[in-house]
Amino acid sequence: MKIGVSGASGQLGSAVVQALVETVAAEDVVAISRTPKTDRAYEGRLGDYDQPETLAAAYQGLDRLILIPGPDLQPGIRSRQMLAALDAAARAQVGHVFLLSATGTQREEEPAVGAAYWHSEQTLIKSAIPAWTILRMSYFSETLAEEVRMSLTAGGLPTLADSRVSFVSRSDVAKAAAAALSSEGHEGAIYQLTGSDVLRGETVCRLIEQLVQRPFVLNVMPAEGLRAGLIKAGLPEVIIDAVISMKARQARGAYDLVSGDIERLTGCAPCSLAEILARTADGLRQS
Repeated sequence: MKIGVSGASGQLGSAVVQALVETVAAEDVVAISRTPKTDRAYEGRLGDYDQPETLAAAYQGLDRLILIPGPDLQPGIRSRQMLAALDAAARAQVGHVFLLSATGTQREEEPAVGAAYWHSEQTLIKSAIPAWTILRMSYFSETLAEEVRMSLTAGGLPTLADSRVSFVSRSDVAKAAAAALSSEGHEGAIYQLTGSDVLRGETVCRLIEQLVQRPFVLNVMPAEGLRAGLIKAGLPEVIIDAVISMKARQARGAYDLVSGDIERLTGCAPCSLAEILARTADGLRQS
């Protein structure tokens, strides 16, 4: 059985490939990206979301395929890329497509970050692809750790609300995806890949304070204030829009969910936010 990972060169994609080769024979794994590696035990194929004509050949002969969205956050790009990838998967007659999405996905339109997830899910469900599975990930613990690192000098985490979030590690999402890809019985399933608890922003800030041994507060502000701070920090407009959109998703409860699906798929409880932050503690203290 050939299992393909589309978007294999990114942090999550490479983690899924690694988890797969620890689960199935390496020769059954196909890593698909714009920069394929040819010196690995698994197969590397060229497949570029920005060059849709490369995708059908990249997906040829695959029994199962996971589509991991690319990193381009410009409005409309990821939607276009994923719809092209789904069309290519159908033309390549892939038997079972797994789609990486996000918890809290609902009808949204561009430029909202969630629009690509909504349109991709709906397209997959309505497609002629014989079998599908949707893997909805919660908010990455590693993403929060990077936000904290950038905010330590200011002494607080800027946000839109004291949101409730179930943080999940990238590694746990990768392991759950690999487990689903390499086992049976997931047709038509929508899995919620979350952490094992939900934390408010104030609780997160207390964790940070304990790690860095200095005050760190939750700075709740309107979207205009958040935008002004991000502009002052010198971030590009497309990143600013994406950050505000993701913070809005947090505020409306998109990540306020605990499912237990990671443990059901992998047999192991997911890492806590405290564990992930502890791994980066030295770097945080030096920020």
